[in-house]
Formats: sequence, C-alpha cells, structure tokens
Amino acid sequence: MYTLKIADTSAQDVVLKAASGKRKSIFITAGIVVVVMAVWVVLPSVQRWAGSSTSVPRERLRLATVTRSDLVRDVSVQGRVVAAVSPSLFASAAGTISLLVEAGAAVEEGQPLAIIDSPDLQNQLQQEQATLDRLSVEFDRQRIETKQKALDNHKNIDLTKVTLIAAERERRRAESGYKIEAISEIDYEKTKDDLETARLAHEHAVADATLDDERLVFELKTRELQVSRQSMLVQDLLRQVDELNMRSPVNGIVGNLMVDQKAAVSRNQIVMAVVDLTAFEIEAQVPESYADDLGLGMQAEVLVGNQKHPGVLVSVSPEIIQNQVTTRVRFAEEMPSGLRQNQRLTTRILMEEKNDVLTLPRGQFLDSGGSRIAYVLDDDNVAHRRSIGIGARSLAAVEVVEGLTEGELVVISSIDQFRSADTVLVTN
Repeated sequence: MYTLKIADTSAQDVVLKAASGKRKSIFITAGIVVVVMAVWVVLPSVQRWAGSSTSVPRERLRLATVTRSDLVRDVSVQGRVVAAVSPSLFASAAGTISLLVEAGAAVEEGQPLAIIDSPDLQNQLQQEQATLDRLSVEFDRQRIETKQKALDNHKNIDLTKVTLIAAERERRRAESGYKIEAISEIDYEKTKDDLETARLAHEHAVADATLDDERLVFELKTRELQVSRQSMLVQDLLRQVDELNMRSPVNGIVGNLMVDQKAAVSRNQIVMAVVDLTAFEIEAQVPESYADDLGLGMQAEVLVGNQKHPGVLVSVSPEIIQNQVTTRVRFAEEMPSGLRQNQRLTTRILMEEKNDVLTLPRGQFLDSGGSRIAYVLDDDNVAHRRSIGIGARSLAAVEVVEGLTEGELVVISSIDQFRSADTVLVTN
C-alpha cells in the first residue's frame, strides 16, 4: 500500500522587515487628507439634509420656470352643435291632426306639414260670418233710411219755403189793399201773422233737418263700426282656420314628431319641430365660477377636427342650472361643412388678454396649495415654501401677481407630499 504525503507551505514563507517610521507617517497623513476631503464634499449635503424636515426625489416633481409673457384668460368647455333656427310648431286649436310628412323629411318654407280638423273653430267661423252678413245688411238698410230721411227733410224745407213765399206775397197784397182801404185792418194783421207763421215753420224745418242729418250720420257710423268690428273678428277666425294648415316656417328637415297620426290634440300642444340645417351654433355649458366674467361679443374658438374656427359669444343665459350657465357661440366666418345636430365640439371662450405678465404653467400645486403656496427650488436643491398671489388663469398658465420673480424654478406638481414644511430637500 502506498502512502500519500502532502507538503506544507513552510518553504514559501518570507520574513518581512518592520516598516520604517517615516513611511508610516506618510500613510497616516494621506488617510487624514482623504477623510478631510470626504467631509468637505459630504458636509453641505449633510447640512441641507439636517436643515430640511423632509426630502422628495426629483423625479417625482414637475418643475417650471417663472417667465414673462402674454396671458390669454379663457375657458374651454365641451359644446353641442344646435340649429340656430329650430322653430317648434304648435296646434293652434283643438281637433284631430293629419300628418303630411314623416320625421327626417326634407321640407321647404311654406310646405304643408299637417292639417288639423277643428269642428268647433269651423262652426264658430260660420256663426260669426252669418253675424257679419246680418250687420252688413242692416248697415245697407240704415244707409237707405238715412238717404230717405234726408230726402224727406229737404222736402219739408222746400214746402215750408213755398209757404213762406206765398205768405210774403199775401202780406204784400194785403198791405196794398189796406192802403186803399180795400180790406179791413183785421185781415191785414192776419196776413202778417200768416207770414210770421210761415217763417217760423221754415226755420224750424231747416233746424230739424240739420239735427236729423247729424243723428242719421251718427247712426250710420255706429252701424259701420259694428260691421267693421265683426269683419275683424271674422278675419281673425279665418286666420285661425288657415293656421289649421300647418306649414314649414323655414327650409330644413322635420325633427321628432310629438303626436301620432290622427291623434286628438289640444290647443298650444307641440306637434313637431323643423330644423334649419343651413345655420348652426354651439351651445356650451360654462361653470358658474365664470358667469360674472362672460359678456356678449367675446371672441371664441371652436375646434372642428384639427381646425380652429373663430366664433363670437352671442347669448348668455341669465339662469344658473346645476352650477352651469348656458351660452351660445356663433361662427364668425363661414360655417364649417359636415356639422351634425348634437355633435360634440371643444369650444374655447377668450375672456381676457394680458400682456407682459409673470406666468407659470398650470399644475396641481394650485389646488393642493390653495393658489396661495408655492415651493421655490434654489441652487442647492432645497425647495423653500413661499406665499404667492395668483391672478388671471388660462387653460395652460396662470398669472403670478406676487411672491415670485422672473427666472425662479417652482414646483408645479402636487405639494401635498411636502406636508407644509418650510424647506424640503430635493434629491437626485
């Protein structure tokens, strides 16, 4: 049997000499220098960390620089395309309706759309027409009677005038006879009385004729006014009967039908709507907070596809419904093609423009800081809490009115993570 022998390492050992004192001092000095340099590099960071109550990684923050630029104050909302002209048709009387068109049918202005059969209105028209005919006959009869009465009055005046002339002639004859004593004094005086009687009869006949003419004119005018009033009443009923034939007020298409064929409708019941497709507007709901800033004539922009079309604010509702104000925007130039009823479009209303002001991009710091707090980052990566003032706001930026200067770097992301600390260390 063979025995395996393993050699040790004693042959490889070397005896070292102790280092000299000079070389040892060099190593110690080098170590001290390294420690001092490390402290010099680390100390600022340690001081910043010690002076900050919290720290946040830089990649979790959004930073922006305060700049000086022009700011357009605006509001962007989702608008709905509506027809600028969309009249609704109402039943002018109670009755049975017969529809002549279907929903979605293209119609022209004046085209019949429906007919309402109203027996009550038709009967009332016939009654009033009969009354007008009766009053017209009475007016004609009164006019004939007026002429006849005027003729009688003139006849009476003529007869009394003839009697007066005869009485004057008898008085002259009696006067001549009395001078030659051919007649008695009594007969002479009687001719004077007859003459005075004839004169009075003639004067009264003329006065009666004048007064009678005025009365006849008044009665004739009364009859005429009655006929005129009844004629206007009949004309109004004729208009109402004509409105039973419902016609399209504009060129367009028929909207939704609110009643069924041959259905009974009541007065002022909505029947249908006609939509004019040649003129569209944008109906937009604006938050209540902007209500006081809206004004008629403000410029607007409507985004159709990738194209911006200028518009004008033409209507602002005086009511606030569900914390929103209803507005209407009309296209300022040629209306874009391809619009559809109820189509959703982004609408931007330009309320104010400020030139050469300090601005910051909008960010969550406005909500989390109540628009009064911001954190400014210095060159040592320390964010300092600062009170600020915010003015006008746009979709992309806000106006800084106090607390910040141009060129400063500001945290515009949420500052909730800073926990209201006065200083925050921003780590790389």
